[in-house]
Amino acid sequence: MFVHNNVSCCVYYTGETSFEVKTEADSNDVTEHPHDDKPRPYVCTVCNKRFASKTGLNYHRERHTGEQLYSCTQCEKCFTSQQYLRSHMNAHTSKYKCSECGKCFQHNRALTMHSRIHSGEKPFECTECSKQFTQAGDLVKHSRVHSGEKPYNCHVCDKAFSVSGSLYSHMRVHTGDKPYKCHMCNKAFSSL
Repeated sequence: MFVHNNVSCCVYYTGETSFEVKTEADSNDVTEHPHDDKPRPYVCTVCNKRFASKTGLNYHRERHTGEQLYSCTQCEKCFTSQQYLRSHMNAHTSKYKCSECGKCFQHNRALTMHSRIHSGEKPFECTECSKQFTQAGDLVKHSRVHSGEKPYNCHVCDKAFSVSGSLYSHMRVHTGDKPYKCHMCNKAFSSL
Protein backbone atom coordinates (compact mmCIF):
# COMPACT_ATOMS: atom_id res chain seq x y z
CA MET A 1 0.00 0.00 0.00
CA PHE A 2 1.17 3.55 -0.76
CA VAL A 3 -0.25 7.08 -0.68
CA HIS A 4 -0.45 9.16 -3.86
CA ASN A 5 -2.10 12.63 -3.87
CA ASN A 6 -3.72 11.92 -0.48
CA VAL A 7 -5.26 8.69 -1.79
CA SER A 8 -4.26 5.31 -0.41
CA CYS A 9 -3.55 2.83 -3.17
CA CYS A 10 -2.81 -0.87 -3.20
CA VAL A 11 -0.81 -2.55 -5.92
CA TYR A 12 -1.90 -6.04 -6.90
CA TYR A 13 0.18 -8.49 -8.89
CA THR A 14 -1.40 -11.08 -11.16
CA GLY A 15 1.15 -13.19 -12.95
CA GLU A 16 3.51 -10.79 -14.68
CA THR A 17 1.22 -7.76 -14.53
CA SER A 18 0.20 -5.41 -11.76
CA PHE A 19 -2.50 -2.82 -11.20
CA GLU A 20 -3.41 -0.36 -8.52
CA VAL A 21 -6.78 0.23 -6.93
CA LYS A 22 -7.68 3.42 -5.09
CA THR A 23 -9.01 2.56 -1.68
CA GLU A 24 -9.80 5.96 -0.22
CA ALA A 25 -11.65 8.89 -1.68
CA ASP A 26 -10.01 12.06 -2.90
CA SER A 27 -12.45 14.89 -2.18
CA ASN A 28 -12.01 16.16 -5.77
CA ASP A 29 -12.65 12.72 -7.28
CA VAL A 30 -16.24 11.81 -6.34
CA THR A 31 -18.42 10.81 -9.29
CA GLU A 32 -22.11 10.05 -9.13
CA HIS A 33 -23.72 7.09 -10.89
CA PRO A 34 -26.00 7.87 -13.88
CA HIS A 35 -28.94 6.06 -12.23
CA ASP A 36 -28.76 7.71 -8.81
CA ASP A 37 -27.10 10.61 -7.04
CA LYS A 38 -25.11 8.45 -4.64
CA PRO A 39 -21.44 9.52 -4.44
CA ARG A 40 -19.08 6.78 -5.68
CA PRO A 41 -15.60 7.86 -4.54
CA TYR A 42 -13.89 4.44 -4.75
CA VAL A 43 -12.55 3.74 -8.22
CA CYS A 44 -10.98 0.62 -9.73
CA THR A 45 -8.01 1.80 -11.74
CA VAL A 46 -8.15 -1.28 -13.95
CA CYS A 47 -11.59 -0.58 -15.46
CA ASN A 48 -12.56 2.79 -13.88
CA LYS A 49 -15.74 1.37 -12.37
CA ARG A 50 -16.80 3.37 -9.30
CA PHE A 51 -18.21 2.22 -5.98
CA ALA A 52 -19.98 3.85 -3.06
CA SER A 53 -18.04 1.79 -0.51
CA LYS A 54 -14.59 0.35 -0.03
CA THR A 55 -16.22 -3.06 0.51
CA GLY A 56 -17.90 -2.86 -2.90
CA LEU A 57 -14.58 -2.00 -4.51
CA ASN A 58 -12.87 -4.90 -2.73
CA TYR A 59 -15.51 -7.39 -3.95
CA HIS A 60 -15.12 -6.03 -7.47
CA ARG A 61 -11.32 -6.12 -7.33
CA GLU A 62 -11.44 -9.89 -6.98
CA ARG A 63 -12.72 -10.09 -10.59
CA HIS A 64 -9.39 -8.76 -11.82
CA THR A 65 -7.19 -11.07 -9.77
CA GLY A 66 -8.85 -14.12 -11.30
CA GLU A 67 -8.64 -16.14 -8.07
CA GLN A 68 -11.71 -18.33 -7.61
CA LEU A 69 -11.56 -19.67 -4.10
CA TYR A 70 -15.25 -20.40 -3.44
CA SER A 71 -16.74 -23.54 -5.04
CA CYS A 72 -20.37 -24.56 -5.41
CA THR A 73 -20.94 -28.02 -3.98
CA GLN A 74 -23.81 -28.71 -6.38
CA CYS A 75 -22.40 -27.77 -9.79
CA GLU A 76 -18.66 -27.23 -9.17
CA LYS A 77 -18.69 -23.64 -10.44
CA CYS A 78 -16.10 -21.44 -8.71
CA PHE A 79 -16.40 -17.83 -7.60
CA THR A 80 -14.09 -15.02 -6.56
CA SER A 81 -16.03 -14.16 -3.41
CA GLN A 82 -18.32 -15.73 -0.85
CA GLN A 83 -20.96 -13.15 -1.77
CA TYR A 84 -21.01 -14.35 -5.40
CA LEU A 85 -21.25 -17.97 -4.24
CA ARG A 86 -24.19 -17.17 -1.90
CA SER A 87 -25.98 -15.40 -4.74
CA HIS A 88 -25.30 -18.32 -7.08
CA MET A 89 -26.78 -20.79 -4.57
CA ASN A 90 -30.20 -19.11 -4.97
CA ALA A 91 -30.39 -20.63 -8.46
CA HIS A 92 -30.12 -24.12 -6.93
CA THR A 93 -32.68 -23.50 -4.19
CA SER A 94 -35.33 -22.14 -6.63
CA LYS A 95 -35.74 -19.09 -4.40
CA TYR A 96 -36.33 -16.89 -7.45
CA LYS A 97 -38.19 -19.08 -9.94
CA CYS A 98 -40.07 -17.88 -13.03
CA SER A 99 -43.71 -18.97 -12.87
CA GLU A 100 -43.91 -18.98 -16.69
CA CYS A 101 -40.97 -21.20 -17.67
CA GLY A 102 -39.51 -22.51 -14.40
CA LYS A 103 -36.07 -20.96 -14.88
CA CYS A 104 -34.32 -20.09 -11.59
CA PHE A 105 -32.33 -16.94 -10.86
CA GLN A 106 -29.78 -15.75 -8.35
CA HIS A 107 -31.76 -12.72 -7.18
CA ASN A 108 -35.16 -11.07 -7.53
CA ARG A 109 -33.86 -8.32 -9.82
CA ALA A 110 -32.77 -10.93 -12.39
CA LEU A 111 -36.16 -12.63 -12.18
CA THR A 112 -37.94 -9.30 -12.72
CA MET A 113 -35.81 -8.55 -15.80
CA HIS A 114 -36.35 -12.09 -17.12
CA SER A 115 -40.13 -11.84 -16.71
CA ARG A 116 -40.10 -9.02 -19.28
CA ILE A 117 -39.23 -11.66 -21.91
CA HIS A 118 -42.64 -13.22 -21.30
CA SER A 119 -44.57 -9.95 -20.96
CA GLY A 120 -42.78 -8.05 -23.75
CA GLU A 121 -42.42 -5.04 -21.44
CA LYS A 122 -39.66 -2.58 -22.40
CA PRO A 123 -39.96 0.28 -19.93
CA PHE A 124 -36.77 2.15 -20.85
CA GLU A 125 -36.95 4.31 -24.00
CA CYS A 126 -34.24 6.32 -25.77
CA THR A 127 -35.19 9.99 -26.08
CA GLU A 128 -33.11 10.30 -29.26
CA CYS A 129 -34.43 7.43 -31.41
CA SER A 130 -37.31 5.92 -29.35
CA LYS A 131 -35.65 2.49 -29.19
CA GLN A 132 -36.90 0.61 -26.12
CA PHE A 133 -35.06 -1.64 -23.67
CA THR A 134 -35.94 -4.09 -20.94
CA GLN A 135 -33.10 -2.88 -18.68
CA ALA A 136 -31.99 0.61 -17.68
CA GLY A 137 -28.33 -0.35 -18.13
CA ASP A 138 -28.95 -1.29 -21.77
CA LEU A 139 -30.44 2.16 -22.37
CA VAL A 140 -27.39 3.79 -20.77
CA LYS A 141 -25.06 1.77 -23.03
CA HIS A 142 -27.20 2.53 -26.09
CA SER A 143 -27.21 6.27 -25.37
CA ARG A 144 -23.44 6.27 -25.94
CA VAL A 145 -24.14 5.54 -29.62
CA HIS A 146 -25.69 9.01 -29.82
CA SER A 147 -23.29 10.84 -27.49
CA GLY A 148 -20.05 9.17 -28.59
CA GLU A 149 -19.10 8.88 -24.90
CA LYS A 150 -16.35 6.37 -24.09
CA PRO A 151 -16.00 6.43 -20.30
CA TYR A 152 -13.83 3.30 -19.90
CA ASN A 153 -10.16 4.13 -20.42
CA CYS A 154 -7.25 1.71 -20.50
CA HIS A 155 -4.71 2.80 -17.88
CA VAL A 156 -1.88 1.34 -19.96
CA CYS A 157 -2.43 2.75 -23.47
CA ASP A 158 -5.27 5.29 -22.95
CA LYS A 159 -7.55 3.56 -25.48
CA ALA A 160 -11.21 4.31 -24.64
CA PHE A 161 -14.32 2.14 -24.77
CA SER A 162 -18.07 2.75 -24.52
CA VAL A 163 -18.74 -0.40 -22.46
CA SER A 164 -16.76 -1.88 -19.57
CA GLY A 165 -16.74 -5.37 -21.07
CA SER A 166 -14.77 -4.11 -24.06
CA LEU A 167 -12.14 -2.64 -21.75
CA TYR A 168 -12.02 -5.88 -19.76
CA SER A 169 -11.39 -7.84 -22.98
CA HIS A 170 -8.88 -5.25 -24.21
CA MET A 171 -6.79 -5.64 -21.06
CA ARG A 172 -5.80 -9.09 -22.35
CA VAL A 173 -3.69 -7.32 -24.98
CA HIS A 174 -1.52 -6.05 -22.13
CA THR A 175 -1.69 -9.06 -19.80
CA GLY A 176 -1.27 -11.71 -22.49
CA ASP A 177 -4.13 -13.68 -20.93
CA LYS A 178 -5.65 -16.22 -23.35
CA PRO A 179 -8.54 -17.86 -21.48
CA TYR A 180 -10.22 -19.52 -24.47
CA LYS A 181 -8.72 -22.86 -25.52
CA CYS A 182 -9.54 -25.09 -28.46
CA HIS A 183 -10.65 -28.50 -27.21
CA MET A 184 -9.10 -30.13 -30.30
CA CYS A 185 -5.58 -28.73 -30.38
CA ASN A 186 -5.32 -26.81 -27.07
CA LYS A 187 -4.38 -23.55 -28.85
CA ALA A 188 -5.33 -20.54 -26.69
CA PHE A 189 -7.01 -17.28 -27.70
CA SER A 190 -7.67 -13.96 -25.97
CA SER A 191 -11.23 -13.71 -27.34
CA LEU A 192 -13.93 -16.03 -28.67
